[in-house]
Amino acid sequence: MSGTEAVPGFARQRWVGQPLKRVEDPNMITGAARYVGDLALPGTLEAAFLRSPFPHALIRGIDVDAARSMPGVVAVLTAADVADTVPLTDLVDLEGAAKTPRSALAAAKVRYAGEPVAMVVAADRYLAEDALELIEVDWEPLPAVASIAQAVADGAPLLHEGVEGNCYYRAATAGAAADAAFDEAAHVVRRRLHIGRVSSSAMEARGILAAVDPTSDELTCWISSQAPFQQRYLLSLALGLPENRIRVVAPAVGGAFGPKDFVFPEDVCVAVAALRLRRPVRWIEDRYENLVAAPQAKEQDVELELAADAEGRLLAARARFTGDTGAYSYSAPGGFIDFGLAAQSLPGPYAIGEYAADIAGVLTNKAPIAPYRGVGFTASQTVREILLDELAREIGIDRMELRRRNMIGDAPQTTATGMTYDGGSYGAALDRVLELIGYDAFLEAQERAREEGRLLGIGVTPFVEMTSMGTRSHLQSGIHIFSHDNARVSIDLSGKLTVAVGTCSHGQGHHTAFAQVAADAFGVDPADVSVIDGDTGRTPWGMGTFASRSAVFGTGTILKAAGLVRDKLLQVASLLLEAPVEALECADGFVGIRGVPEAKIPFADLAGAAHFDPGVREALGDPTLTAEAFFDTDPTFSNGAIAVTVEVDPQTGKVTIDRIVAVEDCGTMLNPALVDGQLRGGVAQGVGVALLEESVYGDDGQPLATTYLDYLLPRSSELPAIEVAHLETPSPHTPAGVKGMAEGASIGTPGAVINAVFDAIAPHGTAIERLPVTTAAVWEALQRAEVVA
Repeated sequence: MSGTEAVPGFARQRWVGQPLKRVEDPNMITGAARYVGDLALPGTLEAAFLRSPFPHALIRGIDVDAARSMPGVVAVLTAADVADTVPLTDLVDLEGAAKTPRSALAAAKVRYAGEPVAMVVAADRYLAEDALELIEVDWEPLPAVASIAQAVADGAPLLHEGVEGNCYYRAATAGAAADAAFDEAAHVVRRRLHIGRVSSSAMEARGILAAVDPTSDELTCWISSQAPFQQRYLLSLALGLPENRIRVVAPAVGGAFGPKDFVFPEDVCVAVAALRLRRPVRWIEDRYENLVAAPQAKEQDVELELAADAEGRLLAARARFTGDTGAYSYSAPGGFIDFGLAAQSLPGPYAIGEYAADIAGVLTNKAPIAPYRGVGFTASQTVREILLDELAREIGIDRMELRRRNMIGDAPQTTATGMTYDGGSYGAALDRVLELIGYDAFLEAQERAREEGRLLGIGVTPFVEMTSMGTRSHLQSGIHIFSHDNARVSIDLSGKLTVAVGTCSHGQGHHTAFAQVAADAFGVDPADVSVIDGDTGRTPWGMGTFASRSAVFGTGTILKAAGLVRDKLLQVASLLLEAPVEALECADGFVGIRGVPEAKIPFADLAGAAHFDPGVREALGDPTLTAEAFFDTDPTFSNGAIAVTVEVDPQTGKVTIDRIVAVEDCGTMLNPALVDGQLRGGVAQGVGVALLEESVYGDDGQPLATTYLDYLLPRSSELPAIEVAHLETPSPHTPAGVKGMAEGASIGTPGAVINAVFDAIAPHGTAIERLPVTTAAVWEALQRAEVVA
């Protein structure tokens, strides 16, 4: 079963596929959008957190008396004050994984610099920050581990009791068949690569405003969120409150990218303060906190070997993915999913005969990690594509020819790691991006440039992206989460539509796309559709927006609910028009008899009859023009390819990106303009991962990238115009053939950029084993090759 049984299609497909302008933008452009920091409730107090200056230390004592007595301070909370909250821990059972529970405020021990130890609540943020300086903590510093190698070394200090060797999870797949294939291979290539730790750096940092309604006793939390229902559930567990006493609202959200999918210690503390003080309490994360204490992402040590026959056809792969998941794995599957998905997604669009992998999750004295755009896929995609280029060089064939020889067919199939693709345009995407970038012409220009002493390079990486994360996708990934989504569709007395969804927009343009879907379901204009999301008090349950799932689940739930409402609407019209339902059609806000233009009734009149006409009620029983529907589905997989050309300055190592071309196949596009925006944003983030961004820590575990002078983000001035093209291979699993998208560009871009750099310096060696590939790293590689005098 695909989960799409009885899902209706469109009454009239007119709007889906059109690049409509986003209805969300006017509020954002004019500054009318309201983010958590813009909300104003009478009597709101502001919170600030005292954070550990040590990456690893015991707390021998804490004195907050001076802070509590400071004028303007309303409360100071320490671990003792939140001891009755349930520690945040792994909510997903992962066989063999050790638990690493985390309290809302550190009690006896801190495990990373920036971990919250106390919270001050005051009349304003300035007073709260001043009061933090009055808190005295008796620290006993402990040795820290700041890398995977340090953490697993004999005698290394342990972060958590019961987690032997600081490794909370380890698993391996059988490797005998892969070993045999390697023994028979004509060519074997190997690569080690360290994927750097990064910050998602959303424009809006984390934030929460919590308030208790004095009449209903309901706790409302306005959170910069991408999953309000998940956060309501997690808050319920942490606070010991039933979910029906908690409402979570996501107002305007300035980006999320994965890390805003969870409840964090700061959220729990603010909620506790609001409940106890019976006053609104707000905390807005500043950028220092965001770079030091917010979840980080992606750090892994990767080892990959590829075995090929004499013609370059891949016989086997062996891999080892070791994730540095920071001080806690509490956000599981956040900790596991990065290295777990990296191992599972390794084949990408290629046929690999045999496969074996070891995976491990290691704890270090750094901020915990969370999923971030392209989670897991980025690591495997990057190292695989680097190694394919190296294999082509060893064999002496063109790098794209090697890829063509190993490309899978377009039909649905299962990979060597058990991922079941729903079909795509793998070879066509590669051919299209090569055509657009002018691959053959570039190679000729590259040869001429090398004769002049210029270093030009090109990198091309096909990719596959798993989307539509639901029950089957989670289970296929080894994560035991059973999930689905719901939507509610209503027609009101004015004949207009209201669509409420459990997904949550944080910049993608959901209100625009979902209005297009609903409009085509009823044959109306998108302007006649109001979309509601991000509020557990106004929408049906949903898992939220992550893992490129919203297009699939939003479309699936909306069309299913719309079909139920449309059936009732046609039944009402059938009574009033005295015509069989089969003869009726919806168009332009009317239901009419097909082929009889004058025989039609506006939606508003039909809604009025459904509400107030006794005859309609007697005939139909329940003519309510509202329905809620459930949807789950098999996984869908988008695919595409990224091509990048660069020039490397041989004197400085500086990389200049000349062109970027992205080809995407995400099935039926709801709105091409929104897809283009997601592609361009993903490319920019991929460039950052490849060349610039790294949350650097010293050997002592101290964070060193604490401002944007140290943590480097790509700027528009450093990127060329990103060229975009599309293919469309509809999914057989989903209504209208929709697949998810949004992460493919961030998955494919790092490998394309790095391969372009390596291609530029290939005559001088490419012995760089760390991301990001910085200017300094390139210069050092050229120095080693004695290119620079």
